[in-house]
Amino acid sequence: MKNNSIAVIGAGKWGQALHFALSQKQEAFITSRTPRDIKNFVDLKTALECEYLIIAIPAQEIRAWLKENFIFKGQKILVASKGIEASSGEFLNEIYAEFVPNKNIGFISGPSFAAEVIQGLPCALVLNSDSKKLFKKFSAFFPTFIKTYYSSDVIGAEVAGAYKNVLAIASGICEGLHLGKNAQASLIARGLVEMERFGRFFGSKKSTFLGLSGAGDLFLTANSTMSRNYRVGLGLASNKKINEILKDLGEVAEGIKTADAIYNLSIKHEIYTPIANEVKLILDGKNPKDSLKDLLKH
Repeated sequence: MKNNSIAVIGAGKWGQALHFALSQKQEAFITSRTPRDIKNFVDLKTALECEYLIIAIPAQEIRAWLKENFIFKGQKILVASKGIEASSGEFLNEIYAEFVPNKNIGFISGPSFAAEVIQGLPCALVLNSDSKKLFKKFSAFFPTFIKTYYSSDVIGAEVAGAYKNVLAIASGICEGLHLGKNAQASLIARGLVEMERFGRFFGSKKSTFLGLSGAGDLFLTANSTMSRNYRVGLGLASNKKINEILKDLGEVAEGIKTADAIYNLSIKHEIYTPIANEVKLILDGKNPKDSLKDLLKH
């Protein structure tokens, strides 16, 4: 293993942005399934020999990728994916627990559009881990334009990071239907309450949802066309089919599968999640205007 070396696994926009940020202080490698014309692009085998790994692959692909490619050799890992596995309803920390000890893993959260990070614009991130020692190690890799905070509330960060994508779809629908800023602000505020209620069931801390991981990331993602999930919502409001929307998007929108996961978990555990539930139903074909009527009624 190459001590103190770092690699980003996943060369999508977020992976490339993180690679750019890390490269400001030291040499950082990056890899993906398909070769890219990126400085310090290496094959997967080389990347996995690094002591520090940032994994930025889509949430729904993580379990299969770990089973196929990963062997734990003491690597320290920071997970940059956000989502809940739709097929099992498991959070990412539960999936990684089968492969990596808790003391060796952390999770990134907070408001961070890749397009702004890759421009070197300032932002703040939360590195969530059971190990403060791991936080300090990874924190040292980040450039001066990214301020890092520590939290031990891993499940809270996971819920917030996953849930905000579903709420961003809802907000995009609201904008696409021209319902006004009053409605959009009400939706986002009630969405934050709903997100916290869902997280509380799984043991999250309320403070997580009032900070960067919760309110910060939600306000960012649910208010801008820079958000893929927000653009999904705009498409749904225009009565576009989901396949057409994804083709236009050309990227993964994690909120689509996460909506399924939240819906199933809320039914299973009897958690009140009306906004997320309506997003799932709209994705399944319900008319958004009918969802609006139902949300206003109940």
